[in-house]
Amino acid sequence: MPVILPVKEKRPQIPDDCFVAENATIVGDVIMGNQCSIWFSAVVRGDVHYIKMGNKVNVQDGAVIHATYKTAPTNIGNNVSIGHNALVHGCTIHDNVLVGMGSIIMDGCVVESNSIIAAGAVLTQNTKVEAGSIYAGVPAKKIKDVSEELVAGQIDRIANNYIKYSSWFKK
Repeated sequence: MPVILPVKEKRPQIPDDCFVAENATIVGDVIMGNQCSIWFSAVVRGDVHYIKMGNKVNVQDGAVIHATYKTAPTNIGNNVSIGHNALVHGCTIHDNVLVGMGSIIMDGCVVESNSIIAAGAVLTQNTKVEAGSIYAGVPAKKIKDVSEELVAGQIDRIANNYIKYSSWFKK
């Protein structure tokens, strides 16, 4: 059974069409859109500030989403994939974004639409990722533009696949 708890009278809002793995944790001021999935050992911790997710967001195994007390909420748009063991903290991620495995996005960062954060990348505080960019490295820097093929072949494909995968676990 997943851990879903209120914090200071704020209870997570999870639509019925979402999937939450049995050992995932979602607490506090968390608002999820439709067709989201929170996978095994993922933590979405809205205890110190709010976390809002759009539709078709998948938070993969071991990922952590958090915020900073009173100063940096976390906002995630639609059609966003947050890869295994990624850390998303006190930032804004717009629509159609792929956050690679093991990457870190720190407070005040803004990732604009149709972008990819490469696996293992570290976006330091207040980094702005311009729309249609790929950022990689430590600290992360722009390495190239996202092609239409990458939007369809990676960003859209992965978000849609996670809707399919979650259907395998629904009763």
